[in-house]
Amino acid sequence: MAQIDNIKQVRLEKLKKLENMGLNPFPAKTKRTHTIKEALEGFTMLSKKETEIWLAGRIMIQRGHGAILFLSLKDGTGDIQIILKKDVLGEKALALFKEVTDTGDFIEAKGVLIESKTKEKSVMASDFNILTKTLLPMPEKFHGLQDEEEKLRKRYLDILFNPEIKDLVLKRDLFWNSIRNFLKQRGFVEVETPALEVTAGGADARPFITHHNALDLDVYLRISMGELWQKKLMAAGLEKTFEIGRQFRNEGMSAEHLQDYTQMEFYWAYADYEEGMKLVEEMYKYVALETFKTLKFKIRGFEIDLGKKWERYDYRDIILKQTKIDILETSLLEIEKKLQALKIDYVKKGFNLSRGIDCLWKYCRKNIKGPGFLINLPVLVSPLAKRIEKNPEFTQRFQVIIAGSELGNGYSELNNPLDQAQRFTEQQKLREAGDEEAQMYDEDFVEMLEYGMPPTCGFGLSERLFSFLMDKPARECQIFPLMRPKLS
Repeated sequence: MAQIDNIKQVRLEKLKKLENMGLNPFPAKTKRTHTIKEALEGFTMLSKKETEIWLAGRIMIQRGHGAILFLSLKDGTGDIQIILKKDVLGEKALALFKEVTDTGDFIEAKGVLIESKTKEKSVMASDFNILTKTLLPMPEKFHGLQDEEEKLRKRYLDILFNPEIKDLVLKRDLFWNSIRNFLKQRGFVEVETPALEVTAGGADARPFITHHNALDLDVYLRISMGELWQKKLMAAGLEKTFEIGRQFRNEGMSAEHLQDYTQMEFYWAYADYEEGMKLVEEMYKYVALETFKTLKFKIRGFEIDLGKKWERYDYRDIILKQTKIDILETSLLEIEKKLQALKIDYVKKGFNLSRGIDCLWKYCRKNIKGPGFLINLPVLVSPLAKRIEKNPEFTQRFQVIIAGSELGNGYSELNNPLDQAQRFTEQQKLREAGDEEAQMYDEDFVEMLEYGMPPTCGFGLSERLFSFLMDKPARECQIFPLMRPKLS
């Protein structure tokens, strides 16, 4: 730490020297005429005409001594060598550069493009300016940050030094825009719905609570991507909507679960879950090809081919086959005994039959390779899905199963206000008994259903899908994951 403090002090002195000379070490404007990528792509023409250009970027490497210096300059598009020679730049300017600059500083340099003696495309600098004087040293130039916690905490440096992490950032952009483009090409309208809600609805999850000072009211950060709001848009006459945004769940952390993350949900009027499954399968293949240029992935030890025939998995049959528990004939006591026998941890507070069945399913799904759809989920764990007419104990719900995990959830939306009111009532009883993930009774939503909502298919996926396709923990696939404050 003392060494860092000493380096900072030296750099502060260089900063002061620049200011005393009347030079601004943090100017707002640059003279840049080309990005580094543009300079390299136009190298032949620009060098032939000996065109002077201005480049700007960060000094990543600085070497040489005496009458010549070599810099590696990096901007957001690439990197290039800058050559500073005393007989071109001038003795006084070269001396000043050596006195006041360090690795990590941002500069702009003017010059012509040349090939060095080693045939490296370079800029022979005739002028330069400081754009940002840095006060802290860069990580070791060849290895960057090594500590995993430090990498996440100083993500900006990890991105700077690690091309794989920069590629991850760019792939996230491709991923979400490919979903957006897919839906827009099929006539879906992008909407925005409230992130603060009086009633947290649309999912089984524990919400974050905050206080609205102007209304003197406790409100919840949304736990779904506007599910109940988008259904109101179906009632309003819109037939295809979607939203991509952040949602928040105050739950545990794991390689698959985050508390603050990006989600997409779409709603499609006059369509059911069978049509939804066809569209979702098509969308996943489209997104994979657009983002990763392949349909084949290695995920959590599984070899996954999204291009193969997608299977159908029956919820009740799978649990019965793997655990010998029939979810329609079981009891809470029997499930708890089975969970203990299987050494499955579960939250005791508010534990009930629906939570127990869900725990059994999550145990079973780890063995399913996919890709495929889980179907025939019971009403008990699906409070917002339509019943199957010929088998009313189960719902028209589906989940995307890939590499032992759920990577998407959809259903034919329940639009019977009487049935919905009854299910909300049952969910509210579970909340009052201590189940903090059970859904709240939403009177406004039930009232909307009384006015009438058309048959609708809804579906949602989160950035968990992206992390699985990257085959990385979800936290590492966020650009800036939430971190505990650093202890001083």
